[in-house]
Amino acid sequence: MFQLTVFKSKRLNANRSLAWQRSADLIKFLLLMIALVWFVSRGSVQSDYNWQWGRVVQYLFVFEDGQLYSGPLIKGMILTLRICAVSMIMAFIFGLLTAVMRLSQSNLARFLARGYLELIRNTPLLVQIFLIYFVLGPILYIDRFWAAVLALSLFEGAYISEIMRAGIVAVHRDQWEAAYSLGLNLYQTYRRIIIPQALRHILPPLVSQSVSLIKDSALVSTIAIYELTMQGQVIISKTFLTFEVWFTIAALYLVITLTLTTLAGVLENHLKIGH
Repeated sequence: MFQLTVFKSKRLNANRSLAWQRSADLIKFLLLMIALVWFVSRGSVQSDYNWQWGRVVQYLFVFEDGQLYSGPLIKGMILTLRICAVSMIMAFIFGLLTAVMRLSQSNLARFLARGYLELIRNTPLLVQIFLIYFVLGPILYIDRFWAAVLALSLFEGAYISEIMRAGIVAVHRDQWEAAYSLGLNLYQTYRRIIIPQALRHILPPLVSQSVSLIKDSALVSTIAIYELTMQGQVIISKTFLTFEVWFTIAALYLVITLTLTTLAGVLENHLKIGH
């Protein structure tokens, strides 16, 4: 009974500390936004720029016939989310396979994994997008969407593989021996024993890499995919609302990344409590 009381007290204190930390982070974020708005407003006064924020709304939402429709920027953001969601899944698969191959006893598997890592990490993402779309695309009949997804997933998968390899190596050797003593094969050992434990260690860097993927997705506009960045470029070419549109695009990217990090933080706390 005493131990249960102590456990509940510690958990309550931990929840209070977490709530205070979140409140402090929110206050810091609001202060940062206030400072940013102040700098932008001061800069606009100095440069004598005529801000026209009211014209940007029509590119976010369109109200016609009593119904609300998505504007070009929202449609571009939805396409960006689709590209990033599929790319994240494929990058996770590429990363896991590469990490397992790096840890394999097979010399050929380790050689192929190392070659993939060195090739992808030492060449620019933009060059990889062009190579996949303009060279492999016509040969393998890959359209713009899947060329962008393949380029992003291969690029981010190389970095994710090192994150996952570090997480797998961090799992104590006794866990492997316990799995083998239970008669589990390699696949079952990874699926039931190793990956769940490694996930607690690799979740924060995985989130950071996912945020990088979202920001890197802006480069797929170079192959005429009308995602968020490309939609913004089209609007700017028609309206010359350069600063308003780019600030709006930056805000939309910020909303996406903050939502992702918040969800990841909730998952991380759940894993800590479960542990």
